[in-house]
Amino acid sequence: MPRRPGSIAPTPPDRPVVHLARDTPRHAVAARLAAEEWRRVGRGVYVPVDGPPDKRADALARIVGLHARLASATCFGHTSAALLHGLPLWEAAAVTHVFQRSSASGDRSSEIVRHTPFPLPEDVVVLDGIPATTLGRTAWDCARYLRALGGLVIVDAALRAGVQRADLEARAAAAARGRGSARGMAVLRLADGGAESAWESACRFTLLRAGLPVPQTQIPVATRLGTFWADLGWEEWKVLLEYDGRTKYVGRSTEEFMREKRRHDAVVEEGWRMLRVTRDDVRDSALLVRRVAALLPPAVAASLRPRRDLG
Repeated sequence: MPRRPGSIAPTPPDRPVVHLARDTPRHAVAARLAAEEWRRVGRGVYVPVDGPPDKRADALARIVGLHARLASATCFGHTSAALLHGLPLWEAAAVTHVFQRSSASGDRSSEIVRHTPFPLPEDVVVLDGIPATTLGRTAWDCARYLRALGGLVIVDAALRAGVQRADLEARAAAAARGRGSARGMAVLRLADGGAESAWESACRFTLLRAGLPVPQTQIPVATRLGTFWADLGWEEWKVLLEYDGRTKYVGRSTEEFMREKRRHDAVVEEGWRMLRVTRDDVRDSALLVRRVAALLPPAVAASLRPRRDLG
């Protein structure tokens, strides 16, 4: 799939710094907490206070802490493996998912979800010293166990990170009658590695769930100023959607704003219609669908039927 120049694929994050209660005297932990130098993020797991809390970083810290605490063979999976691979999540990871060879354990923490059976050797990879399910296994597990939107966000990103669609299709075929397989296959059919953020995936999901035709991602548009790339749209009807995140214009100069305006004008001059989409638009899904449908041929807009497989 062609991608815009400079497009960056997800990569595994750096291992976070954590402090474990087992390695630190109780009075020292209490002193660090009182001085607001440390913050508790999980059972016996603390992180340095160097800014406002970050749910994603906290979830990674809990994974590191649990890996250090568990004595038996483990492999992190589902959304926990997604975090270790650097994939975005639609919802914050409230629990840590871990595969173990036995479900028996004296640790019944509500922060942990344990899974069996243990993955096959070919489905395990070590990321910065921590065992996790491979990118393909992680994407498929998330596609079938998460809600459709959360699964799509992860599978889109996994494709962008390099997992092969054939790998996911083989996993879907092998689990054709398994738990969550119908949902997983619906997500896989619509996944697209051209989405560059969770919100772009969510925007596309909103349109697909409403029954709109499947949009193309990463659309190159030739103009008098050069070739520009749009996030998604429909080439046959010359309709484009651009997702504008909250940080897109932060700190940008007037000159950069003017370049963006010239780019927009040049695209419109070529006969394209462009709709800019924000988080608020995605959250108001009914309004977003109406706005997009108004740009498409009347027959297409009139034939919309919500998809039940993405409920």
